[in-house]
Amino acid sequence: MLVSVEWLKDYVDINVPVQEFCDRMIMSGSNIETCTEIGTGMSNVKLGRIDKIEKHPDADKLVVCAINVGGDEPLQIVTGADNIYVGAYVPVAVHNSRVPGPLHGQPKVEGGVKITKGKLRGVVSEGMLCGPQELGFDDKVAPFVSKDGIWLIPGNWDDHLGEDFDKVLELEDNVVDFEITPNRPDCLAMIGMAREAAATFGEKLRYPDTECQKTDEEASDYISVEVRSEFCKRYTARIIKDVKIEQSPWWLQKRLMAAGMRPINNMVDITNFVMLEYGQPLHAFDINSIAGHHIIVDVAKAGDTFTSLDEVERKLDDKMLMINDAEKPVAIAGVMGGLNSEIQDDTNTVVIESANFLGSNVRATSKRLGLRTEASGRYEKGIDPNLCEAAADRVCKLVEMLGCGKVLNGSVDVYPSPEKAPTVMARVSRINKVLGTDIPREQMEGYFRSLEMEVTGEGDEMYVTPPTIRQDLPEEVDYVEEVARMYGYDNLPMTLPECESRPAFPKNWNMRELARQTLCGMGANEIQTFSFSNGKILDMSGIDEDSWERNFVEIINPMGEDTASLRTILTPGMLEVLGRNFSRNIESVRAYEIGKTFMKNLIDPKGLPDESYDLTIGCYGENEDFYSLKGMVCTLLDRLGIRELKFVAESEYGVYHPGRCARVVTSDTNGQEVELGIMGEVHPDVAENFGIDTRAYCCELFFDLIDELSDREVQYHQPPKYPSTSRDMALIVDEDLEIGEIEAQVNAMGIGILRDIKLFDVYRGEQVEQGKKSVAFSLTYRDDEKTLTDEETDEAHNSVVEMLKEKFGATLRD
Repeated sequence: MLVSVEWLKDYVDINVPVQEFCDRMIMSGSNIETCTEIGTGMSNVKLGRIDKIEKHPDADKLVVCAINVGGDEPLQIVTGADNIYVGAYVPVAVHNSRVPGPLHGQPKVEGGVKITKGKLRGVVSEGMLCGPQELGFDDKVAPFVSKDGIWLIPGNWDDHLGEDFDKVLELEDNVVDFEITPNRPDCLAMIGMAREAAATFGEKLRYPDTECQKTDEEASDYISVEVRSEFCKRYTARIIKDVKIEQSPWWLQKRLMAAGMRPINNMVDITNFVMLEYGQPLHAFDINSIAGHHIIVDVAKAGDTFTSLDEVERKLDDKMLMINDAEKPVAIAGVMGGLNSEIQDDTNTVVIESANFLGSNVRATSKRLGLRTEASGRYEKGIDPNLCEAAADRVCKLVEMLGCGKVLNGSVDVYPSPEKAPTVMARVSRINKVLGTDIPREQMEGYFRSLEMEVTGEGDEMYVTPPTIRQDLPEEVDYVEEVARMYGYDNLPMTLPECESRPAFPKNWNMRELARQTLCGMGANEIQTFSFSNGKILDMSGIDEDSWERNFVEIINPMGEDTASLRTILTPGMLEVLGRNFSRNIESVRAYEIGKTFMKNLIDPKGLPDESYDLTIGCYGENEDFYSLKGMVCTLLDRLGIRELKFVAESEYGVYHPGRCARVVTSDTNGQEVELGIMGEVHPDVAENFGIDTRAYCCELFFDLIDELSDREVQYHQPPKYPSTSRDMALIVDEDLEIGEIEAQVNAMGIGILRDIKLFDVYRGEQVEQGKKSVAFSLTYRDDEKTLTDEETDEAHNSVVEMLKEKFGATLRD
């Protein structure tokens, strides 16, 4: 919201420097983006009057003007502007003047542009006539009659010819750009900001004059209104006759330009001015374009088309609210008027619309049409319906002030359910407790009344009723904020909470943090890849066409083919990262990712997709192999509370080498085996697809399942009193015999003194016949009641060896 400080002074006295004004407004809760000076940077630019215009003798597109700037002789100035006329009042940059620029067609120069007299096609020109742009004003705010030519100033300025242009027109101003939050639509108006300033500085707010002389004719004799939709809360119409369309006076144009709007003509400018003043959008219709002089507010018919004021034909649907006459639509409610009812130069009688439309409907309509306007931006945030009548009356008052029409008596006002503000109880003790202050009740009441709120009640309880424009105050806590900002955020004391307060994190969040700490401790770096996927990358990863990994959640409006779906697994993203690092000559990599995967809802295709967390680990390098990855997986799962693991060989999963892949399995509370994920050496073809020219290893674990089965409860065990002893054995077994099967059978023997069995070596080579492998285990024995003898240990150990010989045909390696 652009707020002119000079305009703001029309409603409230501001007797402090601009910087102090900004600082105090910020501390009272009004956020400020910028504060900009306008109307500065020019020197020796005079106000002149064009007394004579003649054609240039040697140029068809140039004219020679005689300009009266108050001296004995007029100045001769050559210009190519085509919007000038004899008697026009214009800004004149005389010899040795300076304008902020930029000049037409040239870039802006720091410090401005110096203007001197010279010759144009052989004719002396003693200066330059200026447009708004040359004097530092943006193209978008240049008055319509001046936007492509010389700045034509309305009114009679004969008494000020030759005086400094910026001084006579009082151009210098400060424009403050307030950042208005969506909950404060009342501040999208000059009166709203004046109300805030008055409360901040302890001044009285002056409301605009809305009383005007009216004719004996009644508005209801000229127009009737019918509201057929609940999307319209109120519709007020007033009638103005004998309208004269012309330029607005300078004071009105100046305020619009400071607020970032272009002056068009008096009727349009008045409605824009009142919109900026009250925050209530308005619209003016030519009554002759309203068929039957009857307005109907209703939703459009699906498939209808409508040409808006910007001359674009728009397709409508049955959820868009329209303003219609007896035959056709004439405006898109709350967004833009129609080309078929706009004000023309010969318009004699106009209908002033001041209505209130449901914000959500205006926003939806604006979004579907791709059409956003000043009006729609205000409606969608919510506007007080009680503003309609006051805004319409203000338009009528300005029409009377400008002498551009006659106001008919009365209005047509359809307002079935008048808006009332809720009364909320605010406790003095509660406000002081939240703020850490000791503000007395009388002071709080003063704050509320300065914001035009009514306060009743006694003692600790205040019953506060805000004006209906304040739709952001439904609860007691909102009044705590009102007291805080009026007291001044910079005056609030610094206090600490009385007790320690720690945020509670869900278990799965803590589990993810523990996994990160564990993996980082093992030298792995965390990565984060995109959540997008596609069938092509699964093809590169060796995933079968009919696999569950291809149950993609398709994106309705993807950015491209590669981002058409959401990922079902993390491994392809990890392979891309490994390939990218290998291509950049990174010798070794250990990485992991914990991220969400997405699966199509197979039970309910219209339902939300299934989301779950997965974890992937990837590595390559001189010291990396299947067992180093297995060690990382075992260590991680042990830290996460999964201690009973089993690795089952897998040869059908396309991502991994058939002979170097295993599924990671554990048991649930019922003793049923549950798969936690899969790991292995990346298949050479897959590695080649991703540009990895070395052995690489990956795993993918179902993290949510790990979280569900996790048991991290720590049980205390008394340290053993008696020492343990160990025996090693190296067995020759069949190549396809799984290590886990050997360990499971040994543990199943139930030898009471056997405490642990660990694999420490696997050997394949010349000393072992083909089709066999050597596996070496270390077995730990201990008795909790006494020290074991060698005989007792050997007896238990020999029984293990004999069982393995009988069960698996294992033989001890020499």
